[in-house]
Amino acid sequence: MSFTVIIPARLASTRLPNKPIADICGKPMIVRVAEQALKSGASRVICAVDDELILKACEANGIEACLTRKDHACGTDRLCEAAELCKISDDEIIVNVQGDEPLIPPKVIKNVAELLMNRSDCSMGTAAIRIHSAEEFFNPNVVKVVTDKNGSALYFSRAPIAKDRSALPKHLGLRHVGIYSYRCAFLKAYPELPKSDLERWESLEQLRALYNGYKIAVDTFEEEIPPGVDTLADLEA
Repeated sequence: MSFTVIIPARLASTRLPNKPIADICGKPMIVRVAEQALKSGASRVICAVDDELILKACEANGIEACLTRKDHACGTDRLCEAAELCKISDDEIIVNVQGDEPLIPPKVIKNVAELLMNRSDCSMGTAAIRIHSAEEFFNPNVVKVVTDKNGSALYFSRAPIAKDRSALPKHLGLRHVGIYSYRCAFLKAYPELPKSDLERWESLEQLRALYNGYKIAVDTFEEEIPPGVDTLADLEA
């Protein structure tokens, strides 16, 4: 089964202006992300952008891109518009790769796509890594996830959840990694699903799927996944 990667990107960023076209060793960041995605085995990689500057940067480097509306409230809405514009079939698997992840391992993208190929009971897939420091565990900017015995998500939270309370814990729960796979038909229906207080309280969009009874498969990686770029310091690093 094939899969398509869509990379949503918007020009405006409060912490790093013009982030998608920021230079990383001679290429715009969005191009670096797309190049990693192309190594994953995806049949198609599309950048869903909100500005002509990003569109031209992609086209100049041979990367497929489509221009979407500027007023989308979140990346998932931009994904939906891109899926419609690019006429992606309802049975295709779509992987949402964030536009500020220039070092994302292609293996992570491939594995998250394969999750849905192997889990017919799930509508979404995502990834997690183990937390080894208390600083991370108690950081509200680090999203935690708890899974059941089959590797399906039970809950996502910014709060410290599922701590190993033994004397010598091996880890302090699981850190959610913000990459998602969707069945395209589910993705197109997602914006119309009822929102819940949980989504608003946690400010976590994926809780909408759980609240409405859809399953999310989680692939836990033992190796570290490089962080994304949020600030100028991240970009320099």
